[in-house]
Amino acid sequence: MDLDAVLVDHAHCEMKAATNALSLVVRHSSDLGLVRALTEIAREELEHFQRVVGFLEARGLRLGPPPVDDYAAELRRAMNALPATELPLVVDRLLVGALIEARSCERFKLLIKALPSSCPADLRAFYEELFACEARHYRDYVDLALGAAGSLADLVEARLELLAEAEARIVRSLAERAVRGTVHG
Repeated sequence: MDLDAVLVDHAHCEMKAATNALSLVVRHSSDLGLVRALTEIAREELEHFQRVVGFLEARGLRLGPPPVDDYAAELRRAMNALPATELPLVVDRLLVGALIEARSCERFKLLIKALPSSCPADLRAFYEELFACEARHYRDYVDLALGAAGSLADLVEARLELLAEAEARIVRSLAERAVRGTVHG
């Protein structure tokens, strides 16, 4: 109902997605394949951020400071609370990224359906493009997790399932508490 607020939130989410990918690069810089893949994701997220900022400017809006992201914070806490595993920690971090991207994809699909007829065609096209991009980023993060798992790759699917169950509880809890939703959570 408030497209301006969605755009501001969206800009913050793109900025955080780029920052998350770069944070993973810093923490796992010895794997150059991972570094390259995450840098590409960060580059795309920054490009999305710049494009959203363009929509903000065109509408005369300000970005302002990003609010605390309860969804992402709770998802990371849930990751840390999972039972210990032989998998490297980077696998869990990549799977969290995958779930955030999957949630964004879901939200963009809903947003596209809910956009008012007065929505500019270029903005509608942008969200349709991002719907596909977020789905690809989900797959990229899962594939990176499988690669980071090495010989333990067969454990990744079960780990993703555990995280997805925790993520579902988080989403339900946030909805029950009427916590402000974001583009990705």
